[in-house]
Amino acid sequence: MKVVTWNINGIRTFKCGIKKALDSLDADIVCVQETKVTRDLLDERTAIVDGYNSYFSYSRGRSGYSGVATYCKDNATPFAAEEGLTGLLTNHESAVGSYVDHADFSAEELQLLDNEGRAVITQHKTMCQGKELTITVINIYCPRADPEKPERKQFKLQFYKLLQRRAHAILKDGSHVIVLGDVNTSHRPIDHCDPNDIDGFDENPGRQWLNSFLHNITPEEEPDKESEVTDSTNTGKFVDTFRYFHPTRTNAFTCWSTLTGARQTNYGTRIDYIFADCQLAKEQFVGADIMPEVEGSDHCPVWGELSCSLLPSPKPPPLCTRYLPEFAGKQQKLSRFLVKVDQKSIKPEHKLSLPGSQEEEERRENLNPFGVDSISGKKRLSTSDFAAPKGKKTKTVNDSLKPQGNLLSFFKPKLPNVEQCKKTLGKDEVVSSHNTQATPTAGDSCSVTGAATENSELVFDGSSELCSSSTTVETDKSSKTKPSASQPVVEHLDFKKGASLGFWKSVLRGPPPAPSCKVHREPCVLRTVKKEGPNMGKQFFVCSRPQGHSSNPDARCNFFAWVEKGK
Repeated sequence: MKVVTWNINGIRTFKCGIKKALDSLDADIVCVQETKVTRDLLDERTAIVDGYNSYFSYSRGRSGYSGVATYCKDNATPFAAEEGLTGLLTNHESAVGSYVDHADFSAEELQLLDNEGRAVITQHKTMCQGKELTITVINIYCPRADPEKPERKQFKLQFYKLLQRRAHAILKDGSHVIVLGDVNTSHRPIDHCDPNDIDGFDENPGRQWLNSFLHNITPEEEPDKESEVTDSTNTGKFVDTFRYFHPTRTNAFTCWSTLTGARQTNYGTRIDYIFADCQLAKEQFVGADIMPEVEGSDHCPVWGELSCSLLPSPKPPPLCTRYLPEFAGKQQKLSRFLVKVDQKSIKPEHKLSLPGSQEEEERRENLNPFGVDSISGKKRLSTSDFAAPKGKKTKTVNDSLKPQGNLLSFFKPKLPNVEQCKKTLGKDEVVSSHNTQATPTAGDSCSVTGAATENSELVFDGSSELCSSSTTVETDKSSKTKPSASQPVVEHLDFKKGASLGFWKSVLRGPPPAPSCKVHREPCVLRTVKKEGPNMGKQFFVCSRPQGHSSNPDARCNFFAWVEKGK
């Protein structure tokens, strides 16, 4: 039996296909975190994977946030499964059970702890040395303590407390327990790239919780089995399986900052774990390790292997995604697309079919925030458009498809019709300020717009309308007499030579030139402060190399320079 945990930072990480990615991990049970999908965004390709049965937990309050999923091979089909840790989201049979008294949690706290889609529990039967055992796998994505939001620190500690109670209750009821996922706390200094840079490293509440949750044993040490099973208040009932097999390995990290390129220098932390109860780790685990070579996320997978074999359930539990109405293949699913239904009458029914999901406006915005069809590029019609008469509906669509005006049209003087100029002057009389022939055609009319003097070149970064040459021409509107063939028709605009270039430089001023860092003598990169505070929005230069330890010569040096205003 092999289990894998991986924070995938979005289900779209599986660009090569979910089945191919799952098969490449070569595991019976694959637990992923931070799927960033809600129930209304879950598609069939993600939910139904050939050879696997899947179980999802979704965020109820935020779209594109959090979420966990457990994919089990058909030979590892669980006997029970449920979403969340509290039991409040369980409304079906074949639940895991083993609930505890939450008297010191308020009802609102319990609901909030499960509303972010941070836990899925599956229960499996295994055959170990001729004896049938039950193993419960708790897939969790623990909250991050945001320094800017003190309430999130308390939320994280409450989640840890709830997780520990539930794991102990399941263990007390006779099942072995594996807790795996993104815990969002590095346990010891050996699990952090630069622990000396953190004030009060050992006093961190998350690390103190890990100290109470874990028991430090080695393969040669015998765990105290009796105290583990009989006394649910006892702490230290679980083992960090990676440290169980690799107690002194350094630079073994599972998460790196993508903003600073820290993975290139292995400047990271180990916050993804596979915890197992002491007896299971001692008797059944044969190996555990990290997989830093697997890319696609800011985390890497972690695996653990047991000597026991799985006994699959003949039928997946009700939480399995294949039982969801939208994937069950029922006839009523097709009828909703063919039968005209009153929109008002289906709204209450729609909310009941997706309990606790996003509100209608948030769901529509999440599906398509700008109301644009991703295939045709046309604006999607709202419900009010369908209710409007045909005449008004057509008019609305036509208005929405009108192209927006060109930025240059707000600054340039109006030009006479190009074809009219041709008829009046003739092709040979239209010359440029370099006396080169410039005969505009219907396809070139956009090149006879804007205003620039000779030797001036207009380049607008990101614009689809670039000047086709360094010189554009325009007829002199102030001349009322018919020009002669010997006199150029095209004159400079009213402003002096270079005035246009100076104007555009002031409007479309690019970033300042990058200085070189003092250590590597390489051009720096421009960054912008996004953290709320007095420096919000300010720009600065830092060394372009990836972040790393100060002793690493290939890592970023400490060069820093603010971008001065007006530059």
